[in-house]
Amino acid sequence: MLKELVIGLETTLKNFFRPKVTIAYPEEKKPRSERFRGRHELRRYANGLEMCIGCELCQVACPANAITVQAAENDPANPRSPGERYAYEWRIDLLRCIFCGFCEEACPTGALRLTQEFELADVTRQSLVWGREKLVSDQRTDIPVPEAVYPEFRGHQPLAVIQPGAQGRGEA
Repeated sequence: MLKELVIGLETTLKNFFRPKVTIAYPEEKKPRSERFRGRHELRRYANGLEMCIGCELCQVACPANAITVQAAENDPANPRSPGERYAYEWRIDLLRCIFCGFCEEACPTGALRLTQEFELADVTRQSLVWGREKLVSDQRTDIPVPEAVYPEFRGHQPLAVIQPGAQGRGEA
């Protein structure tokens, strides 16, 4: 028993005289890994339009069902996003979110991004359900708005014209 006590005191004294690695937390923050996934952010294009087109793929990809997206038609006179639709309602329940990053991977426009910010604590449950007003970033990215994404519509045109007598033989 005395041997174990001496070994324990030796370990204590060895660490007692080492330099401390304490960080003054609010002023200094420990650097995070590049792959760290924190606070959600909806980004904007360089001209100020929102990148989110309301496709709801992030909602479908979320395994915790933490995301709710409802799309609305874009007003051509005053568009909010470059597409036909925009995310009228975009809401995330941070208490359900597991910060897996599937929503970020599912986004076809790159609108959703998980940032390095990790200070998300709050007092009430309602304050941890964030809507568009808290998620849409005020900063603009340097990504230009995509142009001519959809070809001009000239009416329905069949993909292949089937010649008479060619049915069943694989000829077109």
